[in-house]
Amino acid sequence: MLAFQYDKSFEGLLCAVFDAFEQKKMPDCLLAHNELVPLLVSDTHHVELRNSKYERVQAALNKKLSHVALNQLKYVWLSELPESDFVIFRYICKVFKSKHAIETDFGDPDVLTVHDIAKKVSRERHHLMQFVRFNTIENPIDNLNERQSEKIYFSVIAPIYNALPLVLNFFKDRYADQKWAIYDEKRKYGYFYDLDKLEKISLVDHDELIVDSQVNQQYLTKDEKLFQTLWHRYFNALSIKERENPKLQRQQMPKRFWHNLPEMKGK
Repeated sequence: MLAFQYDKSFEGLLCAVFDAFEQKKMPDCLLAHNELVPLLVSDTHHVELRNSKYERVQAALNKKLSHVALNQLKYVWLSELPESDFVIFRYICKVFKSKHAIETDFGDPDVLTVHDIAKKVSRERHHLMQFVRFNTIENPIDNLNERQSEKIYFSVIAPIYNALPLVLNFFKDRYADQKWAIYDEKRKYGYFYDLDKLEKISLVDHDELIVDSQVNQQYLTKDEKLFQTLWHRYFNALSIKERENPKLQRQQMPKRFWHNLPEMKGK
């Protein structure tokens, strides 16, 4: 068996495709550089990350695939599912080997797998767009400098798939005039929008700001608790108990998002 070892980045994966065609060798598995080599592997190839290689593969893909298919590959990569990188690798190799478009050839197991995984990640993306809720917090840095406090809209999420990068433009357009941050608690990273650009962030003291998957109450602004209480009462006042359908509600609004929704507190 032949194994390709790469740096587990998407650019590195495209370099692996480049090496496979250049050396006319197809790997039986893909491994990280520091990953333990399985016993059945008799030969390994170290994939070197180079801009010239992955840019050439990316340019060829842009010519061969539609925008939808390119997005599907991106979604599969962000799924972080085991061996999803090898599915992408085989898919790309088939794209280059085939004289015809393979995007809708669902008789091919890799094409079908890419389609199905991309659909699941896309559904998670829509869930984030629907159920992300922001809490208004005081900027901790401003408090340390004893300046006038600044408000930031902060949200904590923990999606099944790494779907945060897929919703950034949505929230940037929707809240273009507000400073906000969305933090993926599961993957320990987030993005901060400063009215100009998006910046990737990580929290130095994660446990200080986030407690039980929610923003620490001591960082909320004075008005935030009041607004949440008002929204909760408004939601209850509009609800008609006789028409409640818990099963349908859980289907349309997965319960794993409820702890972020003020209207669902206590349910």
